[in-house]
Amino acid sequence: MTGWSWEYEGYEPADERLRESLCTLGNGYFATRGALPECAADEVHYPGTYVAGCYNRLTSEVAGRQVENEDMVNVPNWLPLRFRLSDGPWLTPDTAAVLDHRQILHLSAGLLERRTRYDLGEGRELMVRQQRLVHMADPHLAALRTEFTAEGFSGELQVEAALDGGVTNSGVPRYRDLDGRHLTHVHTGTAAPDTVWLRCRTRTSDIRIGMAARVTAEAPVSINRETPYVIQQLTLDLASGRTATVDKTVALHTSRDPAISDPLHAAVDRVGQAPGFDALVESHLTAWDQLWRRAELDVPGEAGRILRLHLFHVLQTLSPHTAELDVGVPARGLHGEAYRGHVFWDELFVLPYLNLHLPEVSRALLGYRHRRLEQARMNARAAGRRGAMYPWQSGSDGREETQQLHLNPRSGRWLSDHSRLQHHVGSAIAYNVWQYCEASGDMEFLHTKGAEMLLQIARFWADAAVYDESLGRHRIRGVVGPDEYHEAYPGARVPGLDDNAYTNLTAAWVLARTLELLETLPEPRRRELVERTGLDGGELELWEDVSRTLHVPFHDDVISQFEGYGRLEELDWDGYRERYGDIRRLDRILEAEGDSVNRYQASKQADVLMLGYLFSPAELQGLFRRLGVYLDEDTWQRTVDYYLHRTSHGSTLSGLVHGWVLARARRAEAWKFCQEALQGDIADLQGGTTGEGIHLGAMAGTLDFVQRGLTGLETRGGALWLDPVPLPELSSYGFALRYQGHWGVRLRLERELLRIEVPSSDASPIDVRLPDRTVCLQPGETGRLLLSE
Repeated sequence: MTGWSWEYEGYEPADERLRESLCTLGNGYFATRGALPECAADEVHYPGTYVAGCYNRLTSEVAGRQVENEDMVNVPNWLPLRFRLSDGPWLTPDTAAVLDHRQILHLSAGLLERRTRYDLGEGRELMVRQQRLVHMADPHLAALRTEFTAEGFSGELQVEAALDGGVTNSGVPRYRDLDGRHLTHVHTGTAAPDTVWLRCRTRTSDIRIGMAARVTAEAPVSINRETPYVIQQLTLDLASGRTATVDKTVALHTSRDPAISDPLHAAVDRVGQAPGFDALVESHLTAWDQLWRRAELDVPGEAGRILRLHLFHVLQTLSPHTAELDVGVPARGLHGEAYRGHVFWDELFVLPYLNLHLPEVSRALLGYRHRRLEQARMNARAAGRRGAMYPWQSGSDGREETQQLHLNPRSGRWLSDHSRLQHHVGSAIAYNVWQYCEASGDMEFLHTKGAEMLLQIARFWADAAVYDESLGRHRIRGVVGPDEYHEAYPGARVPGLDDNAYTNLTAAWVLARTLELLETLPEPRRRELVERTGLDGGELELWEDVSRTLHVPFHDDVISQFEGYGRLEELDWDGYRERYGDIRRLDRILEAEGDSVNRYQASKQADVLMLGYLFSPAELQGLFRRLGVYLDEDTWQRTVDYYLHRTSHGSTLSGLVHGWVLARARRAEAWKFCQEALQGDIADLQGGTTGEGIHLGAMAGTLDFVQRGLTGLETRGGALWLDPVPLPELSSYGFALRYQGHWGVRLRLERELLRIEVPSSDASPIDVRLPDRTVCLQPGETGRLLLSE
């Protein structure tokens, strides 16, 4: 299938970490990096396997301070499979001559294939072909098939397959001063002549891990236990031109799994009952085929190929299996250890896509936030606030996991980290609740768990807002916005900024939506909620007042990122680009020079312009009107231009948001930023970060850019709202979505023609609202709408 594979030709040690991330295989329960099975972890290779929601907390001494961090755990490595001639060294691409090498990620099948031809000298060659899967139908299984073909010789080949319990978290160089030894009590054993097991537990969270491996080959298997390894050994008799096959099947369980008594017993039982490799592939393909049908996407050219890779990684990180787990959206997927596997606000960019394809997964991810609502309320109380203050970084239990220090690799200095002041994450959670319920029609969630979260987030914002009599408005002080470069005013001893426009506008939105929800709740439910939360009329009056009086700063007829932004110094952008080339991480450059980005009108990523990502032009103008501020199109365009010239794009999300905003503004520059968003991970534009894990929010965001950004698609008021913005570079594309009770609604844009196909069902008709008309489509009906009417 054209465009359904992702290939790497040749062996390039410098590119291995990048390839390993982008060739990761997963199923929503666990994922394994695309490392070569014969290579151990070193400066070139980093095999890693990560189970969703499996965290452990350790304390390290850094810069003379005791620092506590919780990390997503690198669990025992199931991949190892090495080989050698009986009279030679173990073969790897780093130690032996390689004639050719190819890795192929088969997206449609969820299979990773590698082919390596080793030159053994004297006209002898060994062809190694492997196929790997992490099973999408059974989330606890993985398998590796290795085929050895001798060319120009016959002889014995020694093969060792192992489970390795000696792994650590060491995949991110700047974290290496931190303790990464998360596993303890490693034990190994034998379950059958062809099956071995390994068990261990995490050091502080005490999560028990069980793993079992079965090796199948046309040779007897012996077992060697060398804790923390358990090794299965065999000798293959190779004949020239003939292929010998070794299959390795693995099962993985943890004590967090439901419906098991012990993870080790569960793993041994599961691997013992698992069918052979061919049967596993068949059921795996069926599961992936069903997933691809639910996430149908047709975009031509290279952009479509990259989008399909992005979709693949979204689906294998957040699959239907995720709906059964207590997990959030890991910002770097299950693909590496960057950000320590924490949950940030990236669901803001991920859920809009999932809402219209896998709404049950969106619901589960919002359930992760609801189960941590009480912890968010504890966070607020500790800060002297009412309501719920969700953490900027979340892990196992919802406490604030943001590190206290972060390392600047340029200067080698550990610096205080104040990004925990990004309280706007609460608004993102409220926004996600609202968007999910609008798209899915899940009023039961909105009226129960959703209402509880919105109420407590609204309560936090109302309590955080302080009335300023001189302005006649409420203000929110001491926060950090999405920009992240600016954590304090120049020279200030106390971190935090006042009246971040994005924070204040989204807080006003939360308050307004919560008031609207309370008015429409069924009376019994409203009464229960009011009684349980102690909500009274005086508090509601305050919410109404704050939602209409929050201060939004302006300067030079543009929206200020925060109060005082316009008084900061201008940066010599051309000078810094000439000196450093890539200045995406301008904060690190300036700090290494003894300067601070806090002094300059320079942003890491979209901040004010995030408002144009969340809200359509009409919604944004309405939100400003509620605050008594008139925002006309010229002011917004000036604001867009202003920040376009003052943003370094030090985040993969930045180009995405800028492309989205420019597309809605009908600007030709949109495609440049869209291309940057598409290239972010595959070209590793952030300079080595993709090898530490993919950027899931940016990947999902590019999909949503096609789904909602270019089509102007909104789900509100019980209708599909569409206002397509064709880009010359992407004037033809199509996709399927699930909208409320309709499965497989197909939309296709062909220049000036919008085609909407509603599948036959017993669901209600769909109202489609274009800027100039409304069309009602019945189930089984196809609408062909000319956009120029």
